[in-house]
Amino acid sequence: MGTAGPSGELVVATTQRGEGPVRLAVMSSGSSTGLLGPADVRALAARLDLRPTKQWGQNFVVDANTVRRIVRLAAVSSDDHVLEVGPGLGSLTLGLLPVAATVTALEIDPVLAGALPHTVADRAADVSQRLRVQHADALRLSALPDPQPTVLVANLPYNVAVPVVLHLLARLPSLCSVLVMVQWEVAERLAAGPGSRTYGVPSAKAAWHAEVSLAGRVGRSVFWPAPHVDSGLVRMVRRAAPATRTTREQVFDVVDAAFAQRRKTLRAALAGWAGSASEAERVLRAAGVEPSRRGEQLHVREFAAIAQERSSPQRDD
Repeated sequence: MGTAGPSGELVVATTQRGEGPVRLAVMSSGSSTGLLGPADVRALAARLDLRPTKQWGQNFVVDANTVRRIVRLAAVSSDDHVLEVGPGLGSLTLGLLPVAATVTALEIDPVLAGALPHTVADRAADVSQRLRVQHADALRLSALPDPQPTVLVANLPYNVAVPVVLHLLARLPSLCSVLVMVQWEVAERLAAGPGSRTYGVPSAKAAWHAEVSLAGRVGRSVFWPAPHVDSGLVRMVRRAAPATRTTREQVFDVVDAAFAQRRKTLRAALAGWAGSASEAERVLRAAGVEPSRRGEQLHVREFAAIAQERSSPQRDD
């Protein structure tokens, strides 16, 4: 909790980083409000004794116009309950709070999780009651308290972006749309369609949950520290999963097997999954898929049909 200092500043409680206690922040209660710029981000990091780590993919947005662009593209309304993963120092959080009903911020770094409410109270006091912060790993999240999130908006760490998005779409059926910033190559893979050179496992699995499209490119200079590659904005709009009597996990098993040896025909690539090449051919033909095709040519509906045929009792002709 924060307390008032002798000159009216907000003095935030201490926590642990490394070997000793760290004073989180001392901010003037009369400081200017608004989005964070480069100087603000560096000042907050200095107060937290924060050194961005590759382990948690910490590249903080320092450009207010980029934040405004993300919020605009996410089309968040006053009825939306936003889930933000990896809020970091609060750059995007401060842009989301004025337009959303609530923002639930999942932060894996305990120091950042502890500091975020105080940053928001200092710079956006009139909407600070809309913020909920959870010190949690998004990949381990199984549920959230009400109100359930309707929109996911996040600047995701490059190294876990795809697993995080797929996990949250699977665990949180209330999510209707997604707008995330990821590494440009990952953005291309997520939005790729069958037949594209970048179409693969992430593309097919994301397509199970949603219509996926690229929403723009973001240069590396808007981050601190600057990454070595550009980023991309990916939009997802939830849709019904393909009609099938099998489970999502069974369909994803087919996807994984098909792309594990993507240069091979499906007859060969699915031999291990089906038990033999001849059984793979039987399943494929029964599902209406030519065995000589490759995984990169299949829509997720076709993967679902293959999984369903494999799980169906074999009929004697």
